[in-house]
Amino acid sequence: MWRISLSAGYRSFGCRIVGPKGLWGSHVVRTCSTPAIPAGRITALQAVDLWKNHFAERGVMEPEHSGLYIIAHLLGAKTIESLEQGKLSEFLSPEKTEQMWKLCSRRLSRMPVQYVIEEWDFRDLTLKMRPPVFIPRPETEELVELVLTDLKMKPRTGVGADAQHTCLEVGCGSGAISLSLLKSLPQLKVTALDQSQDAVDLTGENALRLGLQDRLQVHHLDVMKDAETVLSLCRHISALVSNPPYLFSEDMATLEPEIFRFEDHAALDGGKDGLKVIKQILTLAPQILSNHGRVYLEVDPRHPPLIRRWVEANVQEMRYVETRHDITGRPRFCILRREKSNKDHKLDPGLRN
Repeated sequence: MWRISLSAGYRSFGCRIVGPKGLWGSHVVRTCSTPAIPAGRITALQAVDLWKNHFAERGVMEPEHSGLYIIAHLLGAKTIESLEQGKLSEFLSPEKTEQMWKLCSRRLSRMPVQYVIEEWDFRDLTLKMRPPVFIPRPETEELVELVLTDLKMKPRTGVGADAQHTCLEVGCGSGAISLSLLKSLPQLKVTALDQSQDAVDLTGENALRLGLQDRLQVHHLDVMKDAETVLSLCRHISALVSNPPYLFSEDMATLEPEIFRFEDHAALDGGKDGLKVIKQILTLAPQILSNHGRVYLEVDPRHPPLIRRWVEANVQEMRYVETRHDITGRPRFCILRREKSNKDHKLDPGLRN
């Protein structure tokens, strides 16, 4: 998977995070016509160069890499580097030329490349992608690593030696987190939830393609509206992991067109302070987790001190363990642990709706 330093700015076709869960900038798109398909034959590199110029004129971010990813996909490779060099100088067939124009026209509309080519790599998985399901970001791979490290190092306590770890993911999207955990931990069982039926369907489809469906349960549930159902399904969980909607509502209008126009706003908008869903997750966590079970959250860099203070004041059974930084040095991940034995914990009425 193509990786570029976050410090370089906008990357990964509308999906590289340089601030909170998205890219900042106007979502106004300049109009520009699609170029006509050449009458004569054209090589792969000529097609990329033509589209690079047209993308740049249209204001499409990463104009060259957009075309390179699309042509690599059409020629059966994941990246341009993995193609035989000679293939780029070969003439495209009329069918490939038509497909190139069709896919690049979608990119011209500011559709993210992940949706254009309908797949993307996350860790060592290739996942199907389609709008409006949230596209997994590279930083979320770091969240998966945190969870894997803890689960591998910490066997279940108070149960048999062969007991399985269980995990709950809130907001599964394409299934990137859940499926990565399942592939890395053969004994793990995962329950995944999402408020979007599109996300639930895509997670199920990706699980089936990867042969991981037997250890995964996926439910169409909203933790904000279906709290009691969530509690009835999920008990004695080893780890609760989530990359929840955490953008501040006021920041939604500043997202790049790739995000604003194509991705599910419900997977992005975390309310006035970005903490609406996070607070609900942490309120439910004591009833869901086993003793010393952990919560792993990906959050806005402004959130960790706010979450620590809120938990200390509102959820006695949860202890804030630590904040971890992402590859760019931003405070991005919060880890919390359940401290006390199971007991009834009243839901905040204000969080039910």
